[in-house]
Amino acid sequence: MKKQVGLLYTLPQLLWLFVFFAAPLCIIIAYSFLKKGLYGGVEPQFSVEAYTAMANPNILLVTWRTLKMSVIATALTLLVALPCGYSIARSKNQAIRLFLVIVPFWTNFLVRIYAWIAILGNEGFLNDILRALHLTTESVQFLYNQTAVILVLVYMYLPYAILPLFSTIDKFDFTLLDAARDLGATRFQAYLRILLPNIKSGLVTAGLFTFVPIFGAYAVPLLVGGKDSYMLGNIIADQLTKTRNWPLASSISMTVTVLTTGLVFLIAMRKPREQKQVFDADPAFMQASPAGKR
Repeated sequence: MKKQVGLLYTLPQLLWLFVFFAAPLCIIIAYSFLKKGLYGGVEPQFSVEAYTAMANPNILLVTWRTLKMSVIATALTLLVALPCGYSIARSKNQAIRLFLVIVPFWTNFLVRIYAWIAILGNEGFLNDILRALHLTTESVQFLYNQTAVILVLVYMYLPYAILPLFSTIDKFDFTLLDAARDLGATRFQAYLRILLPNIKSGLVTAGLFTFVPIFGAYAVPLLVGGKDSYMLGNIIADQLTKTRNWPLASSISMTVTVLTTGLVFLIAMRKPREQKQVFDADPAFMQASPAGKR
């Protein structure tokens, strides 16, 4: 009876996952192995042409560019989010600061992108300031390049990194930093050798929360990027709407999904391995643990 009640509780969740995750994913997988239709869509004929077409040099170039920009944007996001999360965790006004971090979520995604266009445009706020200060007489091209895309991506996904970092740092015992300083470590050494290793889980979570959506970004490179900032998300959209090559779009989508999912599993598997290394390195710790006693 209890098992039946438990099944009833989990049934809505399972149904939700099947309808909005498993079923669309199965459709994408099936389409990636079908033949492109003459006027778009697919034909019910097995084919691997979509996957062989991914060896196109242009697609490989865009893949490399997407990976490079995603890594740079994720690294910059973490560099900005780490001091922000630390500051919030040490602040007495955590609620107010967290509120200020969450406020951008209340604004539409496209509105925030167009706000950056208004700031970085040739007649935008930043160029107006430069001209007012007589630093330039002509507009500086801040938009439609990789730098603009990376800047906006960092801004867009910064809260996704700040929140998990704050949650991890808030649980950290800050007296360990004072102890390290008393033992002769500098402030930088204490942060580097004491704080960072103890908040590694938060750093990994923040990195995943930013890298995965950035890797599949579409709107940001479309609106603030140029030809040199085309990403995989834009290729997928073009294959669906312009060339109507649904199998190729599906194969690229599956490749992105497999890469990101594999990255998540690799990182998730590292934690048990690290724990095993601790047990192997310290037999006394293994004996003192509940598992060791059993």
